[in-house]
Amino acid sequence: MTRTLTVEAAPPVRTSARRISHGRAVPFFVVPFGVLFILFYLLPIGYAIVQSLYTVERTGTFGPAREVFGGLTQYRRVFDDGAFWASIGRVLVFGVVQVPVMLGLALVLALLLDSGLVRGRRFFRLAFFVPYAVPGVIAAIMWGFLYSPNLSPLKPVTSAVDLLSADLVLWAIANVVTWVYVGYNMLIIYSALLAIPAEVYEAARLDGAGQVRIAWSIKIPLVLPAIVLTTVFSIIGTLQLLAEPQVFRSFSSAVSSTYTPNLTVYSTSSIPNFNLAAAFSVVLALTTFVLSFAFLRFTQRKGAA
Repeated sequence: MTRTLTVEAAPPVRTSARRISHGRAVPFFVVPFGVLFILFYLLPIGYAIVQSLYTVERTGTFGPAREVFGGLTQYRRVFDDGAFWASIGRVLVFGVVQVPVMLGLALVLALLLDSGLVRGRRFFRLAFFVPYAVPGVIAAIMWGFLYSPNLSPLKPVTSAVDLLSADLVLWAIANVVTWVYVGYNMLIIYSALLAIPAEVYEAARLDGAGQVRIAWSIKIPLVLPAIVLTTVFSIIGTLQLLAEPQVFRSFSSAVSSTYTPNLTVYSTSSIPNFNLAAAFSVVLALTTFVLSFAFLRFTQRKGAA
């Protein structure tokens, strides 16, 4: 006699997918940033704009000073100030030369670190980045002593070539900025290179591509967004050049109080003329925005083409 065993199927387990809402956590992360953004970014910008619309008047020669609404009076003075626009032209020439050189060096160093041809990549990555850890003022003082004919250990060179003269001091400052920021930009580009999938390189090697071909046809096109980002940062930093020329004023008489736009703002506020300095700052900020936006639009059109 055979027995038939029947196994009853277990009832299906009903799983209730509960939707977890994170709506209450959003303000916890957003509010601190929003408060700091308003206090230390939007309010100072608004205060500078308001200050730029006022002017100082005196009753008589030695009368008490009082601020009155002047409308666009300060901005007319800004646009009539030849030294300010000469300083903008000077830093634009500085940027046209220095930024491509700096980013070109950063790209080459990043490609070398990513190529596998360099041993001790961790050491060299840190060594290239170390100058960025040096404050800009300290770097300018250090290079200023190296450039000075009376103080430099390279006296035969500095005596033959006056790097602090009116013709060369701008490029002496460019060398300091390049030395400080090459490693910073290199790290951004190198991080973008590390994000490229290894399968892309393997496919290129199977097609017979060498290191140079891979770098030119694969790596550089794929890290173009990082290069664009570093270029925008460099444009902004160029127009905000302050620490290096301020230090170099003690080494070279060729660096005046209006040598760069930010030096003009600083010297104007030291008079003190805060209203005119605020107008200078607003115009400089708008110029920086226009140049950065124009560069981004240009790169987007080139990418779309």
